[in-house]
Amino acid sequence: MPDNLFGGLDFGTSGARISIINIHKKLVYSNAVPYQYSFKNPNSWINSCEKLLNSLPIDVKNNLDKLAISGTSGTLTASNSKGEPIGEAIPYDQACNENKFLIESLTSGEDHLRTPYSSLAKALKLIDKYGTNILLRHQSDWITGWFLKDWTHGEEGNNLKLGWDLINESWPKGYLNTAWQKCLPKILKSGKIIGQVHSGLAESFNLNKKLILISGTTDSNANLIATGLGKEDGLTVLGTTIVVKKIIDNPIKEKGITTHRVNGAWICGGASNAGCGILSKFFSDYEIKELSRQINTSKKTSLNLLPLNSRGERFPINNSNLEPILGPRPVSDSLYLHALFEGLATIELKGWEKLQELTGSMPNKIITVGGGSKNPQWRKIREKIINIPIVSCKKTTSYGTALLAINAKQ
Repeated sequence: MPDNLFGGLDFGTSGARISIINIHKKLVYSNAVPYQYSFKNPNSWINSCEKLLNSLPIDVKNNLDKLAISGTSGTLTASNSKGEPIGEAIPYDQACNENKFLIESLTSGEDHLRTPYSSLAKALKLIDKYGTNILLRHQSDWITGWFLKDWTHGEEGNNLKLGWDLINESWPKGYLNTAWQKCLPKILKSGKIIGQVHSGLAESFNLNKKLILISGTTDSNANLIATGLGKEDGLTVLGTTIVVKKIIDNPIKEKGITTHRVNGAWICGGASNAGCGILSKFFSDYEIKELSRQINTSKKTSLNLLPLNSRGERFPINNSNLEPILGPRPVSDSLYLHALFEGLATIELKGWEKLQELTGSMPNKIITVGGGSKNPQWRKIREKIINIPIVSCKKTTSYGTALLAINAKQ
């Protein structure tokens, strides 16, 4: 009899990836596709999802038992009661400054929500635009709803930036009796069984009709699951943005910091608006690879760049008006790439110093995942600036999401 198979779908900034594992947690299939439209367009997410499902081998479709979905943390979309998207989603790195005083009145003692990057700020902007007869769902939760044709639920980790309290397992008191409370999802813990894939969708993609959907997680939490992070370790995700995370003893509430609960452990971290996204504005992947080989990592450039992807920063400082510093640009492309790597490594260091300030310790080693983890010159520059040993992990976000599916419980 063929193995039962378990799937993880991850939706990032530039595209989607699927990983299929067997009962022994061995990767048996993976695939990735870019978005056809803008990242902000939810139809991009579904279009890429359909391509990945259509490309699955027939034996994988027949034996796919459970599926979990991860997505970018803090990307929020509005839909009607049937789950149909209304306009564009507001991405994780977009600041919404419109409702500052209302946010303060709603979030007494909840400083981590009092930032224009919070999902609450995004939610209020969407409500101002579309009214209160909408559903507010984060990327992972909305796509999970698409599989079920039921958008009732949301996973706890994806909804922390919207205000969900992990300790009290409730929304803030200030949300009670608001006209928009009905827009919020019913919250489930990560890794819980939600229900079977919609029969019509299963039929159209020739999927196992008993395929079970599992409440997912954020992309960085899926990375953490993939790495098997230890208590003395730190995790850096070098994707379009830089994310740093570590295991802590007690939850923390502070602007720019998110505290999650993953596999029973408290995880604290933050996400910068800087990362690989800035590199792709200046160089192709091929150019980055070739120019990196020309970098002398034993030397330091005299350039002090602040390579934010755009105006505004979430972490290690929270300032929606912070401007990138991307010049002066030297004649040498390899020197400029070197300086961008240094600037990104300095932001990462400040991230770890911020977590040290809050938790009392630095990690003994840093495990790195994401596209940037494959660059050996960047790793050497990071080790020099951060002064902590760094190792790369090749396991993908979607693999971590598949592990969530295999360990799912009622």
